[in-house]
Amino acid sequence: MTNGGVTERLKEMMKESGAHLEGHFLLTSGNHSGDYIQCAMLLRFPEYAAFAGRALAEKVARYSPEIIASPAIGGIIIGHEVARALNIPFIFCERQGGEMTLRRFPMPEGKRVVVIEDVITTGVSSGEVGAVLAAGGAQWAGTGAIIDRSEGRSSLPMAPASLWEVAFPLWKPEECPLCARGAPLVKPGSRPPKEG
Repeated sequence: MTNGGVTERLKEMMKESGAHLEGHFLLTSGNHSGDYIQCAMLLRFPEYAAFAGRALAEKVARYSPEIIASPAIGGIIIGHEVARALNIPFIFCERQGGEMTLRRFPMPEGKRVVVIEDVITTGVSSGEVGAVLAAGGAQWAGTGAIIDRSEGRSSLPMAPASLWEVAFPLWKPEECPLCARGAPLVKPGSRPPKEG
């Protein structure tokens, strides 16, 4: 399947699984959007997770990874699927006391590591994983995600490989055209919006 074919099939799967919602959403940032992405809804289907994992594995193979690492919790399923497709080990980092840490696995010192995430917006979580592993002696070779929403402005030192680069319009609440139309506002996801 061509790159364009992969992206189109992924978009279909996102809609079919309820992972791409359209409406009027309050985001964690406090901004409003007419689109909301929740990759967990896609990844709950093993067939879709395997498709995305194989496609993303093809994209990151150019980095010659020896191990795949992900931030918990959002990157665990897709990271594991990418590792499965490449037939290499998988590890994940998690927050402990607010700091990203590698708790459950030995440090992959001297290994080429690719960090895999479900969605990259700011790149903070993926960047923290890469930094933890690099500080422990691994070589952070690259980063990949199912969806790149960063518009090239992530904090990552290199552009991530992705299956779908997308930029949905965001509005401050006072400038939101959906609010002006009286569309009901929904807060999806798992984190409360930032205050202030």
